[in-house]
Amino acid sequence: MSTKTGFPLGYGRRVLAEVDSTNAEAARIAPTLTGPEWILALNQTASRGRRGRAWSFPKGNFAGTLVLHPTETPDIVALRSFVASLALYDALITCGVQAHSLALKWPNDVLLNGGKLAGILLESIGAGPSVSHLAIGIGVNLADAPAPAEVEAGAMRPVSLFSETGVSIAPEEFLDLLANAYARYEAQFTTFGFAPIREAWLARAAKLGEVITARTMTSETVGTFETVDEQGNLVLKTSQGRVAIAAADVFF
Repeated sequence: MSTKTGFPLGYGRRVLAEVDSTNAEAARIAPTLTGPEWILALNQTASRGRRGRAWSFPKGNFAGTLVLHPTETPDIVALRSFVASLALYDALITCGVQAHSLALKWPNDVLLNGGKLAGILLESIGAGPSVSHLAIGIGVNLADAPAPAEVEAGAMRPVSLFSETGVSIAPEEFLDLLANAYARYEAQFTTFGFAPIREAWLARAAKLGEVITARTMTSETVGTFETVDEQGNLVLKTSQGRVAIAAADVFF
């Protein structure tokens, strides 16, 4: 697939042949940046996902990080996981993926035909009560999906864009689509707040209104996925009443 999309005004773009991880690179360069910067790695030697889990990186897949200098409090900054999810959704639609085959899984995955296509990892950079910089790490299985043996037990089936749709796009081209989509949603987020982002995300949410399981390191909650609240928490309707969950792995 070939695109002619330019890069959004005000955003930097750097493409690296190889790096340990784009989030690690983000932490190294953040103090030197004067504006938002996208980092794309054509190869990662130490990819990782949430909670330090290893993230397989077959050749041709997308590994990128957006470095921002946010001004909001940490609880507001964290809501950019929803901004990034929506940007990924729009970029994939632009690639030619049908909307009915895509869904957004709380808190930070994008599903294609019911399998995991992409994941998002937010990491704050800097110490103290405020966030000096934010790294939004994004991995997308553009060309190939990890083998089943590389996925932890019980995890969602990984899929790739090419295997599921036949769409072939280079990581550099996908970066341009994603960066433009993200810039649109970031402008909306900083202007109007979380409300329109939340509404758009819920309209694309996987398993909304269905029974799901949310697991943390110490507990498991089963209930009907009712909504995502104004703080970005997962809200389940359970036999014990409504439960708001700030962080968990979701299974269905």
